[in-house]
Amino acid sequence: MIFGISDLHLSLTQDKPMDIFGENWKDHHLKIAEDWKSRVGDDDLVLIPGDVSWAMKFDDAYKDLEFIANLPGKKVIIKGNHDLWWSSVSKLRELKLSGMYFIQNDSIEYEGISICGSRGWLIPEDGELSEDDEKIYKRELLRLESSLKSAVCDRKIVLLHHPPMGKDGKISKFIDIMEKYGVERCVYGHLHNRFDNRTFIDGKIGNIEFNLLSCDYLNFGLLKLL
Repeated sequence: MIFGISDLHLSLTQDKPMDIFGENWKDHHLKIAEDWKSRVGDDDLVLIPGDVSWAMKFDDAYKDLEFIANLPGKKVIIKGNHDLWWSSVSKLRELKLSGMYFIQNDSIEYEGISICGSRGWLIPEDGELSEDDEKIYKRELLRLESSLKSAVCDRKIVLLHHPPMGKDGKISKFIDIMEKYGVERCVYGHLHNRFDNRTFIDGKIGNIEFNLLSCDYLNFGLLKLL
């Protein structure tokens, strides 16, 4: 089975309690772990599209990554906008944390499905981008395409951190690229608290099924995808 959850915002080595964002965030990592352990088996896969840790430095993120590694199942992780500790994907892979896969410009295969992804970014469909944001946006489009080009399976799932559609549901180039490569499902995160100010969150656009996986949106439990 394949599950998903995003934006864990762990801070096991820092004093950054998440309940400043609401009482529902109190001990949120324990709620997630309880649900995870009750539903996920060792052969299952969990997709985590970014914002794993509040750590600023690589070494400070280790306890948070170890917390995830010690939970059941295999895990696929992409970088989120708050994952400032993620400086080098090769350095992450050298950690050899059991069952942890970090995607950047590539993909992995799981039971006949290619798991692809990239961080994504702000999109021009939500307003004019600054010069710096435009550069990152274009780079992320290239990274997504590189990941999809590496896929070896006909069936494909994409992880993005940022939503690939506008607040009003407008289609971005991220969706155009996913359509081009025949992606069947895209999971994303990044959004918190206010979910009623968007015309689209979950559902189908074209041939692609979309799911928001932010942990507060899911009430700190995993979503079963397949």
